[in-house]
Amino acid sequence: MLTVDYERLGARRGDRVLDLGCGAGRHAFESARRGCVTVASDRDHAELRSVTAMFAAMATQADLEASSGGRGDGNSANQASDDSGSASNHAVRADATALPYPNGAFDRIIAAEVLEHIDDDEAAIAELARVLRPGGTIAVTVPAKAAERVCWALSSDYHAPAVPDGHVRIYGSDELRAKLSAAGLSVSDSHGAHGLHTPYWWLRCVVGPQDDNHWLVKAYHRLLVWDITEAPKLTRTLDRFLNLVLPKSLVLYAYKAPQFCQPTAPRPAASPEQLETSHAG
Repeated sequence: MLTVDYERLGARRGDRVLDLGCGAGRHAFESARRGCVTVASDRDHAELRSVTAMFAAMATQADLEASSGGRGDGNSANQASDDSGSASNHAVRADATALPYPNGAFDRIIAAEVLEHIDDDEAAIAELARVLRPGGTIAVTVPAKAAERVCWALSSDYHAPAVPDGHVRIYGSDELRAKLSAAGLSVSDSHGAHGLHTPYWWLRCVVGPQDDNHWLVKAYHRLLVWDITEAPKLTRTLDRFLNLVLPKSLVLYAYKAPQFCQPTAPRPAASPEQLETSHAG
């Protein structure tokens, strides 16, 4: 289930993409599937091991298709090439406030549902702007203000400090736009996402955010899975309506002006050896 619209992001085959706070890798895998050279970054070792394994499986599948003469769709992982002609979709453990990449290292960046977890979010946004090339685009998603406020009010166990590495703030759209602008990023588009999930998370907060086995939670979860797999007209229409009035996530798209002058000194590029030791697994 994707939160980011890749057409609005402008991602194209061969683009260098950073997925910051990749989690289980949903956006990283979509980027790789589209032929982008993808770096999936997170602090969770277990998540990164899983992402690394999936990247390897995607690459193996591409190799099998190539060796069997199958054409595939031309968008398999590791088929994209960077300027040197090599390809490298991989996972790296990194601190969002001190990314191990030089200025302008990426054409596209995705930061989905991660900034609300970071104490010094302005430092993280500055780093994202630094490693985005001039003319590049970024998609930032955070929990939408109205839906998130209700979750915080319903349960103290939904957010920090009760939840380790949990949500530390509630963003308003104006606040997030201002922080992106302060880092030299110009917001060009926005939309709501996952409106059908808003009541689900309210329900979870009522019964207890950690209670996955409550019958109401399980029933609603089955509805969401059905919606994702079958995409029936009724729930798709309801989701589009809720995205306008009560989305679960806010998505902003921004770009870095081509003439933007980087105010900080470039960090040294991470060597292949450094990246290797940082990879999950």
